[in-house]
Amino acid sequence: MKTDESRRGRRGGWQVADLPDASDASEWFHGRLPEAWFSAVDVTVDREEILVVGTLVVDSSADDVSAAEAEGRIGRFRSETKTERIQIAREAQARYERKVSWGVRLGDTEALFTHVAAPVMTRLRQPERRVLDTLVDAGVARSRSDALAWSVRLVGQHADEWLGQLRDAMAEVDKLRGEGPTL
Repeated sequence: MKTDESRRGRRGGWQVADLPDASDASEWFHGRLPEAWFSAVDVTVDREEILVVGTLVVDSSADDVSAAEAEGRIGRFRSETKTERIQIAREAQARYERKVSWGVRLGDTEALFTHVAAPVMTRLRQPERRVLDTLVDAGVARSRSDALAWSVRLVGQHADEWLGQLRDAMAEVDKLRGEGPTL
């Protein structure tokens, strides 16, 4: 495991290549999670976080769950599984060197228990800052930070297919880099 000390001395500091490969994280969680917890599990990985969102198992007699009932079941699941989820998260964090966050879905209700809000530094010129300030002034966002997050979500929604293709292409580049010669 590389420490912050070993990363500091290099030009450019922390690099994505310093992180362990997490391409098998979905399979690892599917194998590690108790089968009784979820009927389906979505695992999303980025540089800082692994987000595990499971769909709670519902009795066949309770196909249509009200929002209040869903919130109650999600709350019960959260409290009853806390110790086990912490243990699984610790194992995954040791393996992948990323924080593990949890969420649950039941019917139309989804709740994230914990998740990383990573600070991102960016330099914006006046035209970009004016866009953010307009969103704040119009009440769409509370701050420039919220406005930037809103903008990123909007782009993500409208460019989802293209972003998926880009991620696939980047995964292929990473694979080729991994197979290439070492210096």
